Amino acid sequence: MTHDARREAATATALVAGAKSGDPRAFDALVRRYRKRIFACALHLSGSESDADDITQDVFLRAYGTLSQFEGRSEFFTWVYRLTVNRALDARRARARRSESSIEEDDPRLERAVAVDSGGDPRRAAELRQTYARVLQALDALPAEMRTTVVLVALQGLSNGEAAIVQKCSRGTIAWRMHEARNRLSVAMEPTRITQKRTGISSHLEDLLVGAGLPGFVYES
Repeated sequence: MTHDARREAATATALVAGAKSGDPRAFDALVRRYRKRIFACALHLSGSESDADDITQDVFLRAYGTLSQFEGRSEFFTWVYRLTVNRALDARRARARRSESSIEEDDPRLERAVAVDSGGDPRRAAELRQTYARVLQALDALPAEMRTTVVLVALQGLSNGEAAIVQKCSRGTIAWRMHEARNRLSVAMEPTRITQKRTGISSHLEDLLVGAGLPGFVYES
């Protein structure tokens, strides 16, 4: 664990202890610390901004209501990530039962990614929108557990060990899912070959997209 990770864990542990002792400011601090990441995770997995808003609110309400049950065997953020994953996958399944498309022209994931990478150039935005729509379709076509692993590791920056805790599986399973996802994305995106890459993205995501011949593609979290 890096120094920053240890400091982050220590801060979260202190805030959890404060919240358990009845300090509302401590839990508010936890919400401020993790809300943006939890919303991003919910958005990646559900594909719906309104669902992501509801999921984020529900996750923190549930976390607050069951905080006394949190025994600290894992990090607080992996606990709330697990709550988020379960809630987001339920929302996605509910949308599927209603026969709602998981990719819309105004898909918020698509619009956010295009806004980040287009640099305000309308022509570039139009090109990226087509490519990124295919990326999202390929990601959404992955089995739920594999897609979740890609979101956690590649888009949210969790380590294989952290993702394994969230998904209750082994690190080896996480590594296999990332390898298999890379292969499936590569096949799904043929014959697309775009060489432009962005900096500042996780090495996992960069490897994933380079393997599929795609530019760097990440959502702000």
